[in-house]
Amino acid sequence: MRALVVGAAVVRDGRVLACRRTSPPEAAGRWELPGGKVEDGETPESALVREVREELGCTVAVERWLDAEAPIGEGYVLRAALCTLAAGEPVPVEHDAVRWLAPDELDDVDWLAPDRPFLPQIRVALVEP
Repeated sequence: MRALVVGAAVVRDGRVLACRRTSPPEAAGRWELPGGKVEDGETPESALVREVREELGCTVAVERWLDAEAPIGEGYVLRAALCTLAAGEPVPVEHDAVRWLAPDELDDVDWLAPDRPFLPQIRVALVEP
């Protein structure tokens, strides 16, 4: 069974937050949804809130999980959730840049492969009220 990794599609004002990786070397300079591994004893929701707080210094609220899943290598599977900011502003700690992307800007950045299956659902969520 693959270990679960969770990603946050943080949405505000019709835009989604993208974060640019600095490591490992093969991922540096590419963009992702913030998040990380679910630890033993954690729910996916609590792991997502913890990871975003660690990576960006803000608090998110999980609204709903997206339908897709994406493998990360042999040992992990990524699930993503639509989230809203509950407190604070995102400030990159583990990334070197963040951007708020509108639906027509989602293809302007080089997303990591595991995040790509979620982009169509994110695009729809950004244009729906």
